[in-house]
Amino acid sequence: MKTQFPKYYVLASLSLTLAACSTFDAVDDAREAQNQAEMQSEGMPARYEVALQGEARTSMQSISAAPVMPSVHPSSPLYVTPSLYDGAAYQASRMSAQKVQSHYQPQAAVNVNHYVQGMMHDLVANLDLVKQGMIIGVTSFVYLDGAYDQTDLFGNQLAEGFMHEIHQFGLDVVDFKTTDFIRVTPRGDFVFSRDFMELREEQPIEYVLGGTLVQHEGGTLVNVRIVSVATKKVLASAQSFVPQNVVSAIQPSSLPGKLNLKQGE
Repeated sequence: MKTQFPKYYVLASLSLTLAACSTFDAVDDAREAQNQAEMQSEGMPARYEVALQGEARTSMQSISAAPVMPSVHPSSPLYVTPSLYDGAAYQASRMSAQKVQSHYQPQAAVNVNHYVQGMMHDLVANLDLVKQGMIIGVTSFVYLDGAYDQTDLFGNQLAEGFMHEIHQFGLDVVDFKTTDFIRVTPRGDFVFSRDFMELREEQPIEYVLGGTLVQHEGGTLVNVRIVSVATKKVLASAQSFVPQNVVSAIQPSSLPGKLNLKQGE
């Protein structure tokens, strides 16, 4: 037995289904409009703020990450040899720096070695002859208006500083004050001496580095040069001004049994 529904029953059920669907769509549209209004008036919901904060935190961490420094090859030299030294570029940069400063400004926490290094750069920049294996001896600096066989602690420290700088530039330097023995005493063990009777009579020195000092108002003028022992030719020269506060910072030691020399009247 088949059941037959009248046509108006079918049409009524279809109309009810369409009405329900339209009602659900209207409810969804109303909820969506309400949510948009709440977002505009009160801001994003908390769950969205957490996500945005997490993204912002991640991006900030990537931005604030420490940059990777370029690696330095272990064989890269800290000093260049005189044959590879670009003296013209150094002189140009040095002259431009002098033009920027209208007057001398003493630098804080700078000792005499800072000025020795600058003079060594000038020497290498105008060095006439670069001979492979050239041996240099460094002597004490003397005062221009005094005896050339006397100096002070400042003159001796300049010689010690230049001995270090020459070696750093790759040139051969000889310490002729080194004896052939070690003197062992109750006060210490010593290998250096200023007694010429304890030193070698002949030294393999081809060139000497020395200079003169001039006391100036506010400091000391330093003149340094490299001279050939055989020909007495000046191969390089440099000048500098050392402020008085740097010169005065070098103080003599007070060792027991030390002789304090006093100029006679």
